[in-house]
Amino acid sequence: MTEREEHEASGRMVTVARFLEPVNAQMAKGMLEAAGIECFLQGEQANSLLAMAFRARLQVNEADEAAARKLLAGTGDEVDEVTDGEDE
Repeated sequence: MTEREEHEASGRMVTVARFLEPVNAQMAKGMLEAAGIECFLQGEQANSLLAMAFRARLQVNEADEAAARKLLAGTGDEVDEVTDGEDE
């Protein structure tokens, strides 16, 4: 089993970015999905209710982390915060 297959089998999700604005979170999610990267927005609804208190977290499978970060790095200032890979 390759390293990528092991990561996919583990199902571990990592946070690659946090967003203050829900629309920016949705755009980044759409961009990753268009590139074939499965992703999930955690806290999106809480962020919609009280944006200053919560940030939506964009999460991807650990195996896709590097590709997702590379795509997000090219988005300029649409990403409020690109994480270092450590979830809170």
